[in-house]
Amino acid sequence: MFMDPEKDLLGSDERSRNEELSAVARFFFEMGMLKRTARSGFQFLGTGKESVADHSFRVAVIGYALARLTAHPDPYRVLCLCLFHDAPEARTGDMNYVNKQYVTVHEAKAVRDLTSPLPFGDELRSFIEEYREGTSEAARLAHDADQLDLLLELKQQKDLGNAYAEDWIRYALERLQTPVGRHSARVILETDSAAWWFDGHDDWWAKPRRESSE
Repeated sequence: MFMDPEKDLLGSDERSRNEELSAVARFFFEMGMLKRTARSGFQFLGTGKESVADHSFRVAVIGYALARLTAHPDPYRVLCLCLFHDAPEARTGDMNYVNKQYVTVHEAKAVRDLTSPLPFGDELRSFIEEYREGTSEAARLAHDADQLDLLLELKQQKDLGNAYAEDWIRYALERLQTPVGRHSARVILETDSAAWWFDGHDDWWAKPRRESSE
């Protein structure tokens, strides 16, 4: 009886597992593209820059914090909505508000192509779709986390002297959906962007610490 040499050496379960892991490895490389995909709105603001991955990281941090502040029953889901909300931009690029007036992005196709090979693709697609629908409490918190990240960046650019940042701040505030998001925004705007490292640490600058010789 003829034996397929591949089957003889590699069982079907192991081959299936290898195919899954191969798809996951390609997914990892794809998500790495977000580190090289610039957030395009900064070209209109005139100052500042960040990648989509930079943005998604802090959105996830903010989303986790908002979920904890509101005692949301599933902070993991809020965090995942935040972390993956811009994942399709690895394929579509980042479209700012000016671009969107002229360019149609086939995001649903990008989401299908991104998620369909993955063993956890259905869950990942559900995160992205829930965020896009924006109707669940988790999605509203994630949307506010997205806007608060923008607000933090705009506040920093305003502190550094960008006169246009103030106008952008107004629109970001209008897009907030939850009480905790709006309250957080007010506090952010009252907080100096350098306060976390500068205020109360005069001794750091007046008497710089010598490195230990040990």
